Amino acid sequence: MTQKSIVAETVDSRSLVQAHFAEPVVPQYSEEELQAWRDRIKRLLNEQNAVLVAHYYTDPLIQALAEETGGCVSDSLEMARFGAEHSADTLVVAGVKFMGETAKILTPNKRVLMPTLEATCSLDLGCPPDEFSEFCDQHSDRTVVVYANTSAAVKARADWVVTSSIALDVVDHLDAQGEKILWAPDKHLGGYVQRETGADVLLWDGSCIVHEEFKAKGVEDLKALYPDAVVLVHPESPAAVVALADVVGSTSQIINAAKTRPEKRFIVATDQGIFYKMQQECPDKELMVAPTAGAGATCRSCANCPWMAMNSLENLCAVLERGDNEIFVDAELGRKAMIPLQRMLDFRKG
Repeated sequence: MTQKSIVAETVDSRSLVQAHFAEPVVPQYSEEELQAWRDRIKRLLNEQNAVLVAHYYTDPLIQALAEETGGCVSDSLEMARFGAEHSADTLVVAGVKFMGETAKILTPNKRVLMPTLEATCSLDLGCPPDEFSEFCDQHSDRTVVVYANTSAAVKARADWVVTSSIALDVVDHLDAQGEKILWAPDKHLGGYVQRETGADVLLWDGSCIVHEEFKAKGVEDLKALYPDAVVLVHPESPAAVVALADVVGSTSQIINAAKTRPEKRFIVATDQGIFYKMQQECPDKELMVAPTAGAGATCRSCANCPWMAMNSLENLCAVLERGDNEIFVDAELGRKAMIPLQRMLDFRKG
């Protein structure tokens, strides 16, 4: 995507944006306490033949533990795929509830636990299955494509499930076959797909509370101070922010761009949790958090998902000790949801 020219207003001081630099994570525990939690969780994982899979947006302490114990840190699809291919009897999914459901659909024979069942997603909440099904019935001539950030029931109503990394390719493929698309739930990602492919796309009105808070004005101001910075944007962000991007992509694509591009400074518009993996992959580069609502404003997310933040070492340990917070998906619902998920998996292989 070609970068648009930017005309930024005068910024009084570089100090206005210093807070947007990625900072090293401040430990929540003493080193002794942290080691005690690690040892305890590692022992429980081993005793229960369990593996920990964590999303890029979770606490870096959890991401590090997943790596240390032979688990996985990735996006939601790769988390589920890793769990399906792993020999563990139990999957512990650190993320939000739809991720646990997806893992259970792909591996119905395994026990799937989550540190908390309260962690959800605004995209999932904003797409109630009954209302969505009625919407689909009203537009029965359209192929239903839903984002992975949805409940099992919404996936079961879909023809295709997509992640942000393959959304463009799938819709382009369907458009080439003359199909009209009904897209849910993220209107920003759907709008991006619509603009890029030129397909006939009817959008459900949903959004991510983290990405919707990124502001074009803030990115412009930051870019004016650091004109050499590359702007990396997740397509769940508003169109005005996407228009300023040098690279638009999924979490994995954003990490890869920072790793492979020669530039040394990046402005990143996605959840701050991704900085753990980005700093690991490119420690010699400067990473800045794209501004959200700005200083003095009421920010609902500040580039941190409040539900992802509900995953902690404490409740991770507790769920392994108690064996509760297990994810169940009705067998028939899971069978129906597996059909569009399998289409996605097969498409990625092709």
